[in-house]
Amino acid sequence: QVQLEESGGGSVQAGGSLRLSCVVSGYTGRPYMGWFRQAPGKEREGVAVISPQGTYTYYGDSVKGRFAVSRDNAKKTAYLQMNSLNPADTAAYACAADPRYREGRAMNEADFKYWGRGTQVNASA
Repeated sequence: QVQLEESGGGSVQAGGSLRLSCVVSGYTGRPYMGWFRQAPGKEREGVAVISPQGTYTYYGDSVKGRFAVSRDNAKKTAYLQMNSLNPADTAAYACAADPRYREGRAMNEADFKYWGRGTQVNASA
């Protein structure tokens, strides 16, 4: 059974940084990995995508230049480095995996087959 588990969330002052991790288990091969976030009362927003070998990345406009997605396939782990955090980044962040994500298309949650539960990130002013 495929499982994804996020960690690294927490509280930080505006301008601070956090790094989220997502460990994948029960999966054979290397899927595309995505990060989404959702704040209370708001729609789920695509944050970043990374291809199986890390050669392709995508970032949502709201985080481009501040966040960086990476992965370590030996550890079966994807990361989301979040810098210059601000209150607008406060949300539940979830990682997702899919074997056949189409590079270049907008991030849609329906395109990702496997999901973690999410981890809370709070950035205060």
